[in-house]
Amino acid sequence: MGQINFFVFPRSRFTYNRKITNGLNSASFYMAIGLFLLTLSSCSNQKAMPKKQPIVKSHEEVVVDPLPLSAEQTLKFAAELPPEQAILHLIAASELYLQEKNYPKALWLADKTMAIIANDNHQLANKISLLQVKATSLMALDKASLSKEQLHAIHQLSADNNISLSIDYYQTLSKVMSASAQPIAALEADFHVFALDGSLTNELATEEVKQLWQKLQALSAWQFAQFSKSEVPFGKGWVQLMQYANKFGHDKVQFDRYLTQWQRQFPTHPATPIALSLLDKESATNQSENIAILLPLSGKQASAGVVAQQGILAAYKNDESKHLHFFDTHQLNWQELPAKLNDSNIDFVIGPLLKNDVESYLAITKTTEDDSKTQNTTSLPTLLLNLPDKNALDSNQMALSMRPEDEAVQAATTLSNSNYKMPVVLSHQDKVSKRIANAFVAQWQVMTGNNIDIVFFEKGKKMQANLKASLDVDSSQNRIDELKGRLQQTLKFQTRNRRDIDMIYVVGSAEQTRLVKPYIDVNISPFANVIPVYASSRSHSNKKDNSSHRDLQGLTFTEMPWLLESSQQNTTLKQISQQLWSKRSDSLSRIFAMGYDSYNLVDKVSLMQKAPYIRHYGQTGILQLNDNNILTRSLIWGRYQQNQVINIVMD
Repeated sequence: MGQINFFVFPRSRFTYNRKITNGLNSASFYMAIGLFLLTLSSCSNQKAMPKKQPIVKSHEEVVVDPLPLSAEQTLKFAAELPPEQAILHLIAASELYLQEKNYPKALWLADKTMAIIANDNHQLANKISLLQVKATSLMALDKASLSKEQLHAIHQLSADNNISLSIDYYQTLSKVMSASAQPIAALEADFHVFALDGSLTNELATEEVKQLWQKLQALSAWQFAQFSKSEVPFGKGWVQLMQYANKFGHDKVQFDRYLTQWQRQFPTHPATPIALSLLDKESATNQSENIAILLPLSGKQASAGVVAQQGILAAYKNDESKHLHFFDTHQLNWQELPAKLNDSNIDFVIGPLLKNDVESYLAITKTTEDDSKTQNTTSLPTLLLNLPDKNALDSNQMALSMRPEDEAVQAATTLSNSNYKMPVVLSHQDKVSKRIANAFVAQWQVMTGNNIDIVFFEKGKKMQANLKASLDVDSSQNRIDELKGRLQQTLKFQTRNRRDIDMIYVVGSAEQTRLVKPYIDVNISPFANVIPVYASSRSHSNKKDNSSHRDLQGLTFTEMPWLLESSQQNTTLKQISQQLWSKRSDSLSRIFAMGYDSYNLVDKVSLMQKAPYIRHYGQTGILQLNDNNILTRSLIWGRYQQNQVINIVMD
């Protein structure tokens, strides 16, 4: 007689713990299942179980062809099984709902099933499976923060029980972090997905490698520095390749030498196709000969224009291959500019510097775009020295961003990854400080999901009062005064600051910070841990003053290389600059550095457009060109320490 094999349930994607649920009450269990089925049947049409047609393979054997079950069918089948088997089918049903993209039902069933096995210590693998269904469903329903909570629970369970995280976990984590505007964490998850995905063919793997490379090169320098500390599969090779590309990508000969070195060091690395493509890549540059420079060289803003001009000339070094043409934007007739540029055979434009002049220049490029009789300035590559508010940039127009909010984003991201949980922002009342403070708070909320307080301060007695209120020192003093009134003895009391603050971020000028920092120090209780104080670049002055160094001891801040001695600073030029312009203000020094960088970018920005991995290690910071044609900066970190200012690397 022939043998007949019956297949009643498809193999699940997960391996479940099949131990019997100890102490589970069958009556209550089936009552719960009945309620599940009743609820489901009321909101969807049940389909009859399809009949399975036998397929005869031989005269001796008849095998039933297993047909895939739907989530509804699997759930109905679960009601007829013993408890321990029914749980497995409930989990499978929730996964099938997920495959069917019925996310509300997948979430609902996973949640109900989790409640049944919540107190069973033998159901660890099943709990992780259900948490994964919930996390994936919540993400699909645009509930990123709730999905993140489920992923955290998975991570905790896996870590506590030495269980490896699955590819499903990392795929969901990548989506959650991308939706939460956390590209570093999302990319870390992507690298784990790539390493765990055994289904990738060579062709698909090559495409995945390209996507990873594109995401890597989109990171700013400070983001990449954080990513380089991550423990991701094949991470060392990826980091080394990107570092070579960042630093040497603009120099074909030098870059090829480092790529060959990388291949010898990582002969079997997944990024080998990227290295080979970079070796084959041409890097022809457009060498500009006549450069127009649009600056305010007279009028109220002449000081800024002249300093930018000095920075450009310092970088120029009388290069005979280039000719500089300066235009005073204060006296410029913008309607005549296209003809003047044409007459001078201009092939690159630096500037304008002032925001209003930027808008005027961009307006001219728009109005002359279809005018065949007039020089079309849109054909000229342009590096604007300010960001436009109204007009959009064309493909050949770039802008150098010096926005103070950018460094607040960098600081908030870096510090939120340093295990600080409860910061307070102390900010002066001026407009620029408020912008920086609000940008810091917004980025902190993105990174952690937590809102933090901003305490605004003013000069004089109000500053001290605001600071004491933010640290709860005044509340402590009130309690002391009340206690003294109740006691007859004379006792010595010490005020205490609040203990839930673990970091302070100060936003204000160097003068304002010099006043507020000592207030912070004296109002920290001797019984409490020292609260670290961080600040924006506005808190740092390049002027040497021993008393200010004493007042600012321990302060850590972001700064451009030009104003902080470091390996990236052009120290020779810095010494010459200090000798020539010893009384120059910090703000004008920043403009000088911007002028210096802008000239060195003339022949480089076209390469940066074609190869987004190229960085410019300038005096204003490490510059990269983003998809919007904006050159953004990554700053370095400094600290007042032992009566001097030093460059540090943030952990």
